[in-house]
Amino acid sequence: MSLRELARVVQTSEVTVRRDVRALEAEGLLDRRHGGAVLPGGFTRESGFPQKSHLATAEKTAIADLAAGLVEEGEAIVVGAGTTTQELARRLARVPGLTVVTNSLLVAQALAHANRVEVVMTGGTLRGSNYALVGSGAEQSLQGLRVSKAFLSGSGLTAERGLSTSNMLSASVDRALVQAAAEVVVLADHSKLGTDTMFQTVPTDVITRLVTDESPAHDDRAATELQALADQGVQIAVAGASGGGGANGGGPSGASGAESVARQQRRDVPLPGPRRQVPGAAAGLRSAAALSEQNGGTERARVADMRRR
Repeated sequence: MSLRELARVVQTSEVTVRRDVRALEAEGLLDRRHGGAVLPGGFTRESGFPQKSHLATAEKTAIADLAAGLVEEGEAIVVGAGTTTQELARRLARVPGLTVVTNSLLVAQALAHANRVEVVMTGGTLRGSNYALVGSGAEQSLQGLRVSKAFLSGSGLTAERGLSTSNMLSASVDRALVQAAAEVVVLADHSKLGTDTMFQTVPTDVITRLVTDESPAHDDRAATELQALADQGVQIAVAGASGGGGANGGGPSGASGAESVARQQRRDVPLPGPRRQVPGAAAGLRSAAALSEQNGGTERARVADMRRR
């Protein structure tokens, strides 16, 4: 169910429902997903394109704007399947001399009318739920390929396992895309941080950069996961949820454009040497727990009502 529907059923605000959903997840009674929740044990579940396309649209736009600034004129890149990478492709149509290799029909469609962009599609079998080409044909067509960057999305991202997805065929093709690239850029909004799904696609030590959006102040899980990723050497770029500003490629001017977008939208997390614990994270969690206990009566009643429903 979506947070909006849950809020309607229990007649309260989405902010309150989001807090209650976190409490129920901590008890193992449900799993949080992008903009909603599902029954526990949903590692193999995956939403189709119609559902995904309406989730976190502002966040995806901001992430795509920032990620486009990482692409320069004349580059050869690979772009995986997903609604966030589709948003990126719409912005790449303005980068002259670009070559894009993809297994996504949505990415190819977004670039179909870009006169200065060459689109190379993999072979493979069409997977209708996300309009992507998968299978041995897709993987074999990527053999021997070498590009500068791979832009990928997925169903979840954790510091422990890296990027993951719910479908085995999609995961296998994503791994082949990664092997073709010198750098790997993951596009993931904050709701995917700390979420683990069934099939690993990109281990954390292979991810060069994460482009994400600003997580809510109360989302301790996302903040902790970001720090853990930074501790493992992943460069973190955080885009403002309001979107703001595109990016153009192209020689020196393209580089300046990327730097301008980065200055406007990005908050780079400093990368320490040895892995360390997140300062103040435990104290923050204790404070949250104390606040929850203080308001315990009302919260427990509401959570109990949701559990019964």
